[in-house]
Amino acid sequence: MEVLIGLLIIAVGAFCQSSSYVPINKIKSWSWETFWMVQGVFAWLLFPLLGGLLAVPQGESLIGLFTANPKASLLTMFFGMLWGIGGLTFGLSMRYLGVAMGQSIALGACSGLGAILGPVFTGNSSAITGAVVVGVVVTLIGIAIIGAAGVMKTRNLPEEERKKAVKDFNLSKGLTVALLAGFMSACFNIGLNFGAPLAWEGSKPIFASLPATLLVTLGGCVSNAVYCFWQNSRNHTWGDYKNKALWGNNILFCALAGALWYSQFFGLSLGKGFFGDYPALITFSWCILMSLNIIFSNIWGVILKEWKGVSRRTVTVLVGGILVLMISLVIPYVLK
Repeated sequence: MEVLIGLLIIAVGAFCQSSSYVPINKIKSWSWETFWMVQGVFAWLLFPLLGGLLAVPQGESLIGLFTANPKASLLTMFFGMLWGIGGLTFGLSMRYLGVAMGQSIALGACSGLGAILGPVFTGNSSAITGAVVVGVVVTLIGIAIIGAAGVMKTRNLPEEERKKAVKDFNLSKGLTVALLAGFMSACFNIGLNFGAPLAWEGSKPIFASLPATLLVTLGGCVSNAVYCFWQNSRNHTWGDYKNKALWGNNILFCALAGALWYSQFFGLSLGKGFFGDYPALITFSWCILMSLNIIFSNIWGVILKEWKGVSRRTVTVLVGGILVLMISLVIPYVLK
């Protein structure tokens, strides 16, 4: 029962994350770099800070925890900065490929690399059991099937319809950006692995990884801020921040997008807290989150009519890929 509760919590967070790009469509008259930075303040700073504070015992502080573990803190934040670079290209992957295909390919690379490289980089290779490897392989198979459905979709639709569904569609550019985004985004889980010591003895398991999550997103915020402010200067869009008439609407939807986005990692921490008796599931939890993100992102792709007009065969392949991902979620538990 506890495993099921953990999976459901992670699923709720994944659903929220996959919905986080919907509020962005309500943002008015801001350049990409402006709304990306403003929603990032909520997604990478404010909400992770609130989450991290939940883990602080009475008489302790996050600053004290981080300064007491300088090496772990710096490495966690460093990989967060690398993840931040992946986050920049992640948004572009959806711009060129659409929500469904863009997230599927980027999250596919992120899923497999994150689950394996996290334990490897931290010298904990023993955590990569046979059950974990099988789970990762099945996850990648499911993602590959969904990716194939995405390729079939591009062949099914006429150019005019593709442009209507994804205005800036560009397959070759999108694939390159999505793969880069996936590789760099895997650094988030690597950072969480380096941040494992950043917890107080006796902390509740459901909150244990929230301080490390804060440092990872803080590192990502630094990378994104450098790029976004550079784009503001390059494109002369500093005026976006001064347009007070738009702040009420845009701040509201940026805050909503940020809260929805952060929910995935808040849910991941809470969900892992229920996997205590199943170490393989804890190691595999990154793949669980990414798989659920892909499942829900493709559901949003259907809602946003990105799959409108495709053949029945393409839909069958898409559904098959989603089913494989759903099976992958419980493989490490079944093979424990």
